[in-house]
Amino acid sequence: MKQIAIVSGKGGTGKTTLSSSLGILFKNTILADCDVDAANLNLMFNSKIIEKYDYYGGKKAVIDPKKCDGCGICKEVCRFEAVIYKNNIYKIDQYACEGCNACVISCPQKAIKLTESLSGNYYYSTSENKNIVHANLNPGEETSGGLVAEVRKLSIEKGKILKKEIILIDGAPGIGCPATSSITATYFVIIVTEPTSSGIHDLKRIIDTVKHFKRNFAIVINKYDINEEITNKIEEFCKTENIEILGKIPFDETVEEAILNTRPVVTYENSKAAKAIIEIYKKLLKIIKEEGKNYENSNSI
Repeated sequence: MKQIAIVSGKGGTGKTTLSSSLGILFKNTILADCDVDAANLNLMFNSKIIEKYDYYGGKKAVIDPKKCDGCGICKEVCRFEAVIYKNNIYKIDQYACEGCNACVISCPQKAIKLTESLSGNYYYSTSENKNIVHANLNPGEETSGGLVAEVRKLSIEKGKILKKEIILIDGAPGIGCPATSSITATYFVIIVTEPTSSGIHDLKRIIDTVKHFKRNFAIVINKYDINEEITNKIEEFCKTENIEILGKIPFDETVEEAILNTRPVVTYENSKAAKAIIEIYKKLLKIIKEEGKNYENSNSI
């Protein structure tokens, strides 16, 4: 199986729009939504959850009221204001606790311990024609990179069972831990950008990140025609850096309609964006074939 990740330097660039459409165009594929803070790829296929898994990504402090003598040392040493004193009882705010262990070490009565915390859930879902692995991180949790890893592990496991050829990853935006966890060890990375001043800045950051992990990649410029001056700057930058532009997607009001109807835009035959994405898909197939990966024809993928 070849893992193809679709990422962006920031949110809102159209990453999921491209991911969902490529998910339709690639026939023998399993989808993995690694944007665990705001997963929405499964919504585009109206999928039904088949399997649910708990994710324990960190530890939280817990105070044993039977051992606690109310000295308040834990509250004094906690840098995150996670210790609450209410009704003459000390408790831990699970949303504020960082599991740093300071209260555990400082408690003279040994009344505090760290316990595994349920940080989120990940799921295996199916729709009429697609298999999707996705997840939700609980509010306030910071172990998103670990949850992304679980999503990718499960997608590989299911992909092997179903004999899939492609794992299509809708990666987390930005350059933080969930984003890097989305692209490590992938076969190819597609970076989605947009023609705005911040778009160029964030594009350069994610390019540096992908290069750091030594992944092959190419660029897609979404809504390229909303500011062709900046689009030209992006193209000049890519030319100077010898970076391939996989395609340019025009602004298309059909995209909004597709999102409202929870359908991949490529299912709209007269959509300008859909036609551009189909061309991106064809170029992607060509890249896969040219690198000698033994795909006999595009219909098998």
